[in-house]
Order: sequence, then C-alpha cells, then structure tokens
Amino acid sequence: MPDFVQNGLVTTLHGFGTIELSGLEEMLVQVTRRNKIGLVLPVTAADMRAKPFREIIGHLQDTPYVDTIVVTLGVAPNVEDYQETTSIVRQLGDRAQVLWIGGERLKGLYGELIESGLNLGVPGKGRSVWTAFGYLLADPALKAFVLQDCDIVNYDRVILARLCLPMIHPSLDFEFCKAYYARVTDRLHGRVVRLLVGPLLRALLSVIGPDPFLVYLDSFRYPLSGEFAVTSNLARSNRIPSDWGLEVGTLAEVFRNTSVKRVCQVDLCRLYEHKHQPYSLDDPSKGLMKMATEILTTIFRTLASRGVILEAGHFVTLRSAYLRAAQDAIRQYHADALINGVEFDRHNEEKAIEKFAERITVAGDLFQQDPAGGEAIPNWTRVVTAFPEFPQQLRDAVKADAEEFGGV
Repeated sequence: MPDFVQNGLVTTLHGFGTIELSGLEEMLVQVTRRNKIGLVLPVTAADMRAKPFREIIGHLQDTPYVDTIVVTLGVAPNVEDYQETTSIVRQLGDRAQVLWIGGERLKGLYGELIESGLNLGVPGKGRSVWTAFGYLLADPALKAFVLQDCDIVNYDRVILARLCLPMIHPSLDFEFCKAYYARVTDRLHGRVVRLLVGPLLRALLSVIGPDPFLVYLDSFRYPLSGEFAVTSNLARSNRIPSDWGLEVGTLAEVFRNTSVKRVCQVDLCRLYEHKHQPYSLDDPSKGLMKMATEILTTIFRTLASRGVILEAGHFVTLRSAYLRAAQDAIRQYHADALINGVEFDRHNEEKAIEKFAERITVAGDLFQQDPAGGEAIPNWTRVVTAFPEFPQQLRDAVKADAEEFGGV
C-alpha cells in the first residue's frame, strides 16, 4: 500500500502509482514551453563505457521537455575517451553537449580562477557538477537544473519526469527537490544511509539537542541520493563540495540559502539499482569508509559553522550513542528483511557499524585539527561577479572542443 505520511520538515511527494508516465510527460511538455530545464549527467570514462549510460542516453531521446543536456566527462585524460562519449551522446542532437573536464581548454579556464585565488577543490563529481551549472547559467531561459546519476541499472523515464515536475510546474513553489527511493534487490542496500547517517543523526540529536539543521537532515528519507533538482537562482547561490560530502554539503547549502518550506523530496521509483561501493573495512582510504569519513567531517563542520560547539568529549559520547542507535537500527532492518524474504547478513552489518564508529573518532580528530576544512567551491554569484564572461567562456571552450575533436 502506498505511503502518504508527511513527517519532518521537508514536503514528501509520494509515489502512489496513480499516474502513468504519459500523464507526467504531457504535463512537462506543457509547462516547459515557458520554463525550460537543463539536465546534468556526470560520468567518468568507466561509467561512459558501462551499459547503463548507453541505455540512459537511449531513453533520453524520448524526453522532449528537456531543453539542454550536459554530459560532464571526468577522469578521462585521453581524447579517445572524449570522442567515444560524444559518439554516444550524438543521438540526442544539438541540445546535448559534452564537457570534457580533463581537456586542456577547461583545465586552462580552471587555472585562471585558481590563479585569481578561487579554490576549486580537487577534481571529482563536485567540480563536474559545478562546471555544468556554470555552463547552464549562461542561458537565462533555463529555470531549473536537474542532476541525475548515470549508473542506474534499471533506468526508466519516469525517474526523470518525477524529479523535474516539482521544480517547474507553475502551481508549485519549490526551489529544491531531492530524490528518494528503495534500495532493495535480493537484500537491503543503502548501507551508508541505513547504518551510518540515520543512526548518527539520532545520536547527534540526543547529544547536542534538537538543532534545526539536524532535524532538517533527519527529514530526508535518503539524504545521500545522487539525484536532485534546483532552480537556477538557487544553483547560482549554492557552494558545492568537491568530495564525498557533496550530497550532505548540498543539503547544507540549501538549508542556508532558502526556506525549508520550499524544499521537497520525491519518490522516484519502486526500486532503484546502481553500482555498489565496497565496504573496504581494512582500508579506510577507499570505498564506503572513505565516504563515511568525508560525510562525517562535512556534518561536523556544518554544525560548527552554525555556532554549535563540538569538543573532544562530544565525540567520545557521540561514538557510544551512535553504536547504540546503529545496533537498534540493525535489529529493525533484520526484522524488515525477514518478513520480506530478502537476505540479511547481520554479522557483516555489525562489523560495518563498528568500523563506522571508528570513523566518528577519526572525523572528530580531523575536525578539531581543522574546523573549517577545505573550502567548498565558490558559488557562481562570486565567480560571475569577478569574471562576468566566465559562463560564456565555458560554452566557447566546449564548442571549440567539439569542433576540434569531432564532438557533438
């Protein structure tokens, strides 16, 4: 039975299963005649060569309501990577362009900003998304930007339609829309959300009290989802982290720059399947352990920026409170898995939360050594103030790459 409960601060847009894809797309075609949408698809060379990306591009041929599509190609140093990407994207026509993040032209533009004192962080998804937003901001007709991952195994056009509609329908006034979905196959996935972020937020609320930012984060059903939509105005104001803190950091910027009543989350589909990161229990510099450390430090630094005092003793208490909350969560998920007939390795989950607890201590130490941390990438308001022509320069560089290397 579909859920229709509204709880927490963030408006939840449920999936009742009562409207067909054709109905959603018909509405989108109508409303995007005046309010146009830009779609961002971040990929690496490895993602580009995987089957899901090609299938997603094929589905996007049938989405006439999307005005502009930007594929950001990262971790792709060779021109052959760029050419292969453009050969796949070409089927979308002139509305699609490939931004070669590792190409010499874009690296030259990044260098100009870095030399002027702007911190662009490390190359990665954050920088790719930031670059795409700058490219889209050069077109004032685009009113909303949509970010969608490209490793979705069971992709369906309904995913994009449900993410776009809340941002663009004239009877709604949302400025940010976050995706949520069930991460279930023959077992429960979403391990970092289930075993770290959820229990951590409950533990933080018990240790430091009902901080509005924590209550807001706790209102999201899947705070680490890679898909979101944002108005062009808010995209101009938000800073973007460049590490695994991207998702939580984006939510923090939204909390800072707009009203919570203008934030929603939307159920994209019944089941969502994409690639899974390894736990990497024995190597905290990789996999989910690395992700956990960066998410934790992002949360701690965001709380500090709001005036919350976090001292060494807080992290000792927090680790104990987290372990208790995570153990309770495992008991709940075990029961959920049992009644639904899916696999559940309780021993492995217990080992995971013990390692996540260690990451709390590590992240706490990192925070105390450097409470501010590496700065997020500057927002586009700051960049355009200093370099008014930079978004157009991005477009010129992308066009030049396409002309020289036989792109789209």
